[in-house]
Amino acid sequence: MSLRMRIRVGAFLFLSVAGAAQQQPVSSAGAAQQPSASSSTLAVNGRAGQAPVIQHNGRSYVDVESLARITGGTLGFQGSQITLTLPGPLVRPAPPAPAPAPAVPAEKTGYSRDFLRAGIEAMSVVREWRAAIENAIRTNNPVQESWVSGFRRTAESRIAAATAAATTDDDRKAIPLLSGQLNNMRQLSDRFLQLRSNLSFVPTNALDNDPLDQNILACAQGLAAQAVPGGEFQDVSACH
Repeated sequence: MSLRMRIRVGAFLFLSVAGAAQQQPVSSAGAAQQPSASSSTLAVNGRAGQAPVIQHNGRSYVDVESLARITGGTLGFQGSQITLTLPGPLVRPAPPAPAPAPAVPAEKTGYSRDFLRAGIEAMSVVREWRAAIENAIRTNNPVQESWVSGFRRTAESRIAAATAAATTDDDRKAIPLLSGQLNNMRQLSDRFLQLRSNLSFVPTNALDNDPLDQNILACAQGLAAQAVPGGEFQDVSACH
């Protein structure tokens, strides 16, 4: 006897083995209802493929071997029993996780060593500049552009180097203090250069209690007090 094997597709899998001599249902008109066959795309657990599907009495049947082929399953035969083993759902690999954003380094705080070194060198030039002016005045010698210009250029170069070396927020905040000290020294030098140009008399105690000179000294002291590695910025009003 010829056997026909079909599997029902629905909420569960149903295996039907029917004899060739099985009677077909008869309609009210007395004619046998003939099953209709078609080729359809069948999708099971994410796997799809073409398989012949038979529509009969409002139900759909698919060939077991086609179902096993589409799903990657296996068929087992033992007597009149057919076992269809289906694999698990098709698992698609998850997309790779995006690369983590590079960590932003924390902002350094306090004075950096390079900035301190350049700033101290600049203020050393300013200190020598002031000492030269004070010595000239107290010894009753003229303040001359020939040597003042050398101090001015060197101080400007050192402060430019300190500005370039600034890497922390405290470094950058201190730059106006250095520039303010430089401007104070320019004003002090220009005043005595002008007196020299006008042939005006300059007393030897001209710097005593001079407000601008007092600001220069106070600024130097305020900068020196915080000039340590890692030290934090503190404003010095005398430098402005």
